[in-house]
Amino acid sequence: MKAADIREMGPEELAKKEQEMRKELFNLRFQKATGEIENPMRIRTIRKDIARVLTAMTQRGQKK
Repeated sequence: MKAADIREMGPEELAKKEQEMRKELFNLRFQKATGEIENPMRIRTIRKDIARVLTAMTQRGQKK
């Protein structure tokens, strides 16, 4: 997800997107532990996307 896309989202959308990505990250970590993960690099991209969302929320002065 690009930073420009994140900047266009509203506060509720950002919070919802963060929750969805955290769930996906949990599932990917679970798959990694069981050896079922297809694309291990997806973990890295999800972590960076979460950081982008949190940065956008901080810049706007929103709370978690």
